[in-house]
Amino acid sequence: MKGRFTILTTLTVLFCFSMVFAQSGKITGTVRDKDNGDPLVGVNVEVVDYLLGAATDGNGEYTIVIPAGTYKLRITIIGYESVEKEVTVKAGETSRVNFETSQSIIELADAVVVIGSRAQKPRTSTSTVVPVDVLDIQQLVSQAPQVTVNEILNYAAPAFSSNTQTISDGTDHIDPASLRGLGPDQVLVLINGKRRHTTSLVNVNGTFGRGNVGTDLNAIPSAAIKRIEVLRDGAAAQYGSDAIAGVINIVLRDATDKLNITTNAGSYISSESEGDNDGNFQNVTMNYGLPLGTEGGFINFTGSYEDRDPTNRMKEWEGQIFAGYNNPDYTGDPNDDITESELARRGLKRSDFNMRVGQAAYKSGAFFVNMAVPTSRTSEVYAFGGVSYRNGNSAGFYRLPYQERTVTSVYPNGFLPEINSNIHDQSFSVGIRGKAKGWNLDLSNTWGRNRFQFQIGNTLNASLEDATKTSYNSGGHAFTQNTANFDASRHLDDIFEGLNMAFGFEYRYENYEIFAGEEGSYAKYDKLGNIVTPNTPDSLIVKGPNGKARPGGAQVFPGFRPSNEVDEFRTSTAFYADVEADLTESLFGEIAYRFEDYSDFGSTNNVKVAGRVKIANGFAVRGAFSTGFRAPSLHQIYFNSTSTLFVDGIPNEVGSFSNDSRAAQILGIPKLKEETSQNISLGITARLEDYKTTVTVDAYQIDIDNRVVKTGTFSGDPGSELERLLSSVNATGAAFFANAIDTRTQGLDVVITHTYTVSSEAFLTSNISGTFSKTEQVGDIHASPLLKDKLETYFDETSRIYLESAVPRTKLNITETYTRPNWNAMARGVYFGDVNEATNNVANQQNFKGKWIFDASIGYKVLAHTWLTVGVNNIFDTYPDKAIKANQSSGRFLYSRRSKQFGTNGRYLFSRLSFNL
Repeated sequence: MKGRFTILTTLTVLFCFSMVFAQSGKITGTVRDKDNGDPLVGVNVEVVDYLLGAATDGNGEYTIVIPAGTYKLRITIIGYESVEKEVTVKAGETSRVNFETSQSIIELADAVVVIGSRAQKPRTSTSTVVPVDVLDIQQLVSQAPQVTVNEILNYAAPAFSSNTQTISDGTDHIDPASLRGLGPDQVLVLINGKRRHTTSLVNVNGTFGRGNVGTDLNAIPSAAIKRIEVLRDGAAAQYGSDAIAGVINIVLRDATDKLNITTNAGSYISSESEGDNDGNFQNVTMNYGLPLGTEGGFINFTGSYEDRDPTNRMKEWEGQIFAGYNNPDYTGDPNDDITESELARRGLKRSDFNMRVGQAAYKSGAFFVNMAVPTSRTSEVYAFGGVSYRNGNSAGFYRLPYQERTVTSVYPNGFLPEINSNIHDQSFSVGIRGKAKGWNLDLSNTWGRNRFQFQIGNTLNASLEDATKTSYNSGGHAFTQNTANFDASRHLDDIFEGLNMAFGFEYRYENYEIFAGEEGSYAKYDKLGNIVTPNTPDSLIVKGPNGKARPGGAQVFPGFRPSNEVDEFRTSTAFYADVEADLTESLFGEIAYRFEDYSDFGSTNNVKVAGRVKIANGFAVRGAFSTGFRAPSLHQIYFNSTSTLFVDGIPNEVGSFSNDSRAAQILGIPKLKEETSQNISLGITARLEDYKTTVTVDAYQIDIDNRVVKTGTFSGDPGSELERLLSSVNATGAAFFANAIDTRTQGLDVVITHTYTVSSEAFLTSNISGTFSKTEQVGDIHASPLLKDKLETYFDETSRIYLESAVPRTKLNITETYTRPNWNAMARGVYFGDVNEATNNVANQQNFKGKWIFDASIGYKVLAHTWLTVGVNNIFDTYPDKAIKANQSSGRFLYSRRSKQFGTNGRYLFSRLSFNL
């Protein structure tokens, strides 16, 4: 029966297709440059109001199969004027429609925007009601030194900040990123307009974004991206939780009949490099698209492989090395250290004991797909997604000999423990969209998962002494998200000057897991080989040569315990509606509303009101007010573990406890609740056609109540219940996530773009942009009565600096790009403003002044389909100010590892070979 049904279904489908083609005709034609007659490749030829179209091939030709009727065609391509023509198609016949279009530099400067509106009418970045940056990623990756998404945005979008971290556990492997200086979890990331999942990593070590969970943008290869839209305004009423600072929408490539293969190679050749150069980087990508069917369907594939070496900016360990080398009963006398001559006699030098202070090494691969297949002339099925894998390697603090953390018989000269990461990321979206009775409908489902596993190498469990292993699986965590959406919108031309209505529903499922490592990665053993308990007598505790108890677990990253394991989920249901209207030719208004209900945090209502007024030819004023909401992530609610944190060079085992734990109850840590926000912005835009210039200036204020932070470290009094709890997990201190404070962020964003036509084939484009912002705590610290004497620990000075001044509050970007058919050149200067050292020791707080970083590149078309580009990032080998002696931890850190401006790798030289067919 099943076989007969399959045959019948196949015959029915074939019959339907034959009937469609029997009543169809063809539209063919060529699209050419009006000025020189050259065919244009990759032009979108769209059948207006229908989900049909095609892209021109290498000869500028296109073909569309379509049922008989009368249609309007529109061509669009970045940098050229849009042109529309009408055509009548007869069954069984071919209609030819040719297009000519001229380059429009103002269109290149004022690109069409998708994010921020559900209206079908396209808007440019100067006609939106809130500020939006549109970045042509393929142009940037063909000219600029940066290749990964975080690096590209950090140098091209001033409101965006991200830098590689060092000696910060998992954060060395996934870079935290932010908009407008707010937290990594206060920006929402979309792909093709659909919500992207976050990572499973919560940043708990000493970096910006401490206590936050972000999205791993580097899991998406830049070769798969057509453009990135950065909405710099609160958008929770439109897109839901997390969109407090703004939204980043990544639009994937959809080109067909084009093959692109690109290789990148580069290295840091700097005065501070370890050797002549370090941090070598190799990357190869391939992108290819195929048409599906004859009615505008496509499938686009991207593959990517990267290999990055580490950098090291620690010159030489200045502190003690072999304190007590000849005296196992060393008592801690700072003068009791091996002499330099004795060090040389043993064939050693101080640099043998250096740490690795710089970027982590990694190897990664990714594969992404983007596709759409028309199912009728008004509907299509679409899908996109990808998989990526990253194997990273970073290092921790050096463990010196004859300390309780080192077993000298295993590592005679001490050891440098390593964190190896295995990060798997998968995502897949599928949906169907079309038109029905005047409505644009979109039904979709998006699934994503991120898994992070820690493999600790070159380590030991000191409590096992000689019986220890030197590599441990320390477990890890995973996060899964599934989002189902239904969206509907309709444009009405006969109300005002045009009105768009939209509404939709969303159902989201989230799951967070922690999985345990092997026993030796977390356990502390006694002399008999049994796991230590609070009842283990002191006589059985394994101690080091200095008489201190040896810690258990893998050094640098103790594993997750079975008691740490969690498998928690929650759901949320949302409804939204918005209305946009051109009330007059000069006045545009928008209002949006969203209701969202969480299974664990209740419901929230958020609104947004925005408008734009044309005040003169090419000039307009725009403004918006919105409320926002962010539920604490499952990571922040349930994360718990023990990790080694170094404070001023002193190692401490700190336990992260959930807010419903007994430790939280003892200290009076309040339970987590949602963050809420109010965002107001006001700006002016100018589109100066005669001068080929666009200008946008936007001021904003973002008030956030009950911000979630990671507290400082609490310790238990001797013999107290808290001390016993800490001892049971091999910890000496406790930290928590808490809604500790309210903040206010104020700022100003400026973007100016100008293009000068040198000749019919040569253009000089100038981009000047900048952001000026500040974030400050407002009001009192939110704490329970039990915490009134511990406020300096609950919200410590380090946490304040991470929120207010650990990333640049001022960034400026000046970019000049010269383009000709056979060669191009780019010069760019980026100013990274001052930052402050994040430390609890007020006497050691330090300001690092702002610096300019300059890039340059030149590209040449060496063969018909081959481009060679060479260039340099950080031409003048600029570094941040050096840390004062008190913040160098005996010479370990010449530069701050907690507060990053633009990294500490120095000058980077690169070459790029790109093959296009």
